[in-house]
Amino acid sequence: MAEIEVLIAGAGPTGLTLACELAVRGVRFRIVDRAETFFGGSRADGIQPRTMEVFADLGILDAIVAGGDLGTVVRAYQGDEVVWEGRMSEPAEPAPSVPYPNTWFVPQFRTEEILRARLAELGAHVELSTELTGFAQDDDGVTATLTSRGSTETVRARYLVGADGGRSTVRKRLGIAFPGETDERTTMLFADARVDGIGHDHGRIWPVGDAGVSLMPLAGSALFTVAAPPPATDEPIREYLQRQVTEASGRDDILVREVTWHTTWRSNTRLADRFRDGRVFLAGDAGHVHPPTGGQGMNTGIQDAYNLGWKLAATVDGAPDLLLDSYEPERMAAARTALEISTALLEKHRRGDEDAHVRGQEVHGLTLNYRDSPLSRDDRAAPGTLSAGDRAPDAPATTAGGDAIRLFDLLRGPQWTMLVFGAAQGKATAALSNRLRARTVIRPGEPADEHALLDHDGHLRAGYDAADGTVVLIRPDGYLGLVTCDTEDVLEYWTALHGDEW
Repeated sequence: MAEIEVLIAGAGPTGLTLACELAVRGVRFRIVDRAETFFGGSRADGIQPRTMEVFADLGILDAIVAGGDLGTVVRAYQGDEVVWEGRMSEPAEPAPSVPYPNTWFVPQFRTEEILRARLAELGAHVELSTELTGFAQDDDGVTATLTSRGSTETVRARYLVGADGGRSTVRKRLGIAFPGETDERTTMLFADARVDGIGHDHGRIWPVGDAGVSLMPLAGSALFTVAAPPPATDEPIREYLQRQVTEASGRDDILVREVTWHTTWRSNTRLADRFRDGRVFLAGDAGHVHPPTGGQGMNTGIQDAYNLGWKLAATVDGAPDLLLDSYEPERMAAARTALEISTALLEKHRRGDEDAHVRGQEVHGLTLNYRDSPLSRDDRAAPGTLSAGDRAPDAPATTAGGDAIRLFDLLRGPQWTMLVFGAAQGKATAALSNRLRARTVIRPGEPADEHALLDHDGHLRAGYDAADGTVVLIRPDGYLGLVTCDTEDVLEYWTALHGDEW
């Protein structure tokens, strides 16, 4: 019987992100997918700023940026007349605390390609045509049955993660309810296609009654995404789309040449009753499905994986179950918030609100917090604007050696990071640096040692709303775990989470 530490069922963006996280930390795992070939459609193409931060940590940001764009201007037409022009959101400039302030558009198939390439660099790969057909768990692990091309294999893993989509085998076999609704009245056909007769300089919408037809350039490719009401008959998909485009636009020079992928979307909003059953976890669409409005589904799944990966690795390494206990409450609340955002935006579209196309900062994921998590502890008498459980902001700084650095560069990787504000805490920082990355944040002119970060322009203090003596412990996934004014609290907190002494 093959033995591993984690078995991942499902190799979409969620499963791939988790696999990369485990590979970076040296955890033995396998990632399997029942599909015979890798996914080839655009589907979820909006990568939100918080996910861009995750991808920077995974080491794939440059490839993601090269594979997409900021999106294009969209124009609505009545015949040849432009009746509306705009964007989902106006591009913003990076700020000291937010290096990636904009939604970045990359077709899902490209995002998955990039994640698989990173996984290969880390020495692992996806096993296609390999289906999880059964499993049973006990106090020590999970015994799973994998079927591949007619052969059957038994695998023993300490943990199983179901990242296997909205029809999740893992969720169904656990008997976890998946309440919500599927509204068959709200449907749309989406297709990726090669289209002649128009350029990629802007997207086009032709309103038709309560619906319409649209042609949007697909970022990083020569394709367009075509959206139209779904067909009522078995008419061939290319011919149907051609007819819809011609009738809606009134133009016979726009030619749909080839359809490379298509799907019929139905308004589906669901949230699993729980994300954990013993040694089995749900992540991504296996635990929550969203309307596409707001670009929340894939991003929430990637955040699930980013949250779970470091906790699984630490627990495999001997940490108490408290870390894994925090996964469900943290990510259940996040999924519920994402569902509320996407559902509210869908309702705007249904009502025909003039601003239904507008996307604000609520979709970016930067304000998500874990303040109610069992891992979040703020011991200050008067917490500041940034509290335990909040996202750790970026900031520019200078090392003791004089090198310019961004805080996110320091946070990158699998470790915890401790920031101690004020030169008086320098000795404590040095004493604690054997178990995590510890840095003392100082002002110009204050004494510096090898652990110092010089906060030239005050962005670190402002971003963290930290007074002298404040100690901030940042989790591996970039959220504040502990904020205190006593370094002894750090020892107590660390021991509770990791079950060991310094």
